[in-house]
Amino acid sequence: FECHPFKIGWYNAVLQPSFHLQYPDDTLAFVVLSTPQMFEKAFKPFIADKQLSTVRDPIDECAVLYFSLVKENFSDQRIEAIHDFEMLPNRKPKVLVQTAAHVAGATYYYQMKDVQQNPWGEKKMYGVCIHPRYGGWFAIRGILIFPNVQVPSLEQKLPVDCVSTDEKKIQLLESFNFHWRDWTYRDIIDVEERYSEEQKQYFATLPAERFKLLGLKSNISGENQQSKTHGAF
Repeated sequence: FECHPFKIGWYNAVLQPSFHLQYPDDTLAFVVLSTPQMFEKAFKPFIADKQLSTVRDPIDECAVLYFSLVKENFSDQRIEAIHDFEMLPNRKPKVLVQTAAHVAGATYYYQMKDVQQNPWGEKKMYGVCIHPRYGGWFAIRGILIFPNVQVPSLEQKLPVDCVSTDEKKIQLLESFNFHWRDWTYRDIIDVEERYSEEQKQYFATLPAERFKLLGLKSNISGENQQSKTHGAF
């Protein structure tokens, strides 16, 4: 995992009020990313030690465990965790993790507005984050907020614009929106590390079918299965 600090004010400043996190601007938070090695070093040991025969989503459960371990290690601090899969009652996400990763300088969140010559007109194109070392071979698992820690002197680190040309940005957004299953958008830049073949097979499998690979029984809902198919992995 990687953790990158940011101030709540940086996050709120670029979003509509309906998405604001209700903390003072100088409140310390961290965005948490899973790197390519998470599958082998964290997820597989988690599954091996799992006593339950049924879990909602194994990757989500693994992230919940490691977030809880952070809380245990900082037991003298109040820490609030928001995971990437958590939703508000109106079905909006509790946190926009791609925005959090961008303002923390962890990844660059490429969107339509980053393309000077927009070839899509009014067509909706979803944005995607790219890591300067891992390209698209990572996932954003959520944020950790320290409500009682104020960091007015924390300096903002700008994300690395590693997909620097319009042509490449168009290629990235089209690969992500139209061909995300073929993994190619993840290699839009030269990367230091990719997912293992076993990890790629796991994520290429439909969410409900992944339980069979792990020897677990599925109770994942159809709605959650769809969201996890084109989501954070």
